[in-house]
Amino acid sequence: MIKGHIITGILCIILMFHTQPVEASGGILKSRPVEPSLLNSLRQGGYILYVRHGEATVGEDIPGMDFNDCSTQRNLSEAGRRQAVQFGEALRRLQIPVQTPVLASPFCRAKETAELAFGEGMVQTDAFWARIYNLSNSLSPAEQQGLVNDLTSALEGSPSPGTNKVIIAHSFPQGVGLGEIANLGTIIIKPNGQGKGFEVVGRFTLEEWLSLLREAS
Repeated sequence: MIKGHIITGILCIILMFHTQPVEASGGILKSRPVEPSLLNSLRQGGYILYVRHGEATVGEDIPGMDFNDCSTQRNLSEAGRRQAVQFGEALRRLQIPVQTPVLASPFCRAKETAELAFGEGMVQTDAFWARIYNLSNSLSPAEQQGLVNDLTSALEGSPSPGTNKVIIAHSFPQGVGLGEIANLGTIIIKPNGQGKGFEVVGRFTLEEWLSLLREAS
């Protein structure tokens, strides 16, 4: 059972990289055109929206950083704060229901992105999502694979009926996990249930969310 669970998750991740085109510059996976049917499905709920935090260019992550002390971390720029507000507004005006609390990595830049998008009282930090940040560090292949397996388990569970679960966290290294993600880029995930893996069904850039919003206005 455990072996099948791991294989299913790995196949989901491998399949994603074989079906998503790669942008010519920067190595970031390009978003597919947004299909109206996917937008309509999101309005019915049942998905996970994995979102990278907004632009963060203020400060730096110092060794031994303290999650409770933003001065020890890289933080949102003014542009990043605007991006977060735009993202939350887009989901609300597009009538995409969001499960609360929204989950966020405990890094200040992820938590602030979530709070600006959805409100301070609507966010819960989860230390698991800080582990994604560690994928960019020098992990052994076994440690990296273990974290990817844990990620699969975390993305298999369905949100509350009629809602979508939102996770604000970090990008991945190229070719690992969900791949590289632009600032406020969104990976749309369809969970298949515990032990059954998940499917990546879409990738939205912030600009695509805003374009959808303009079309709907």
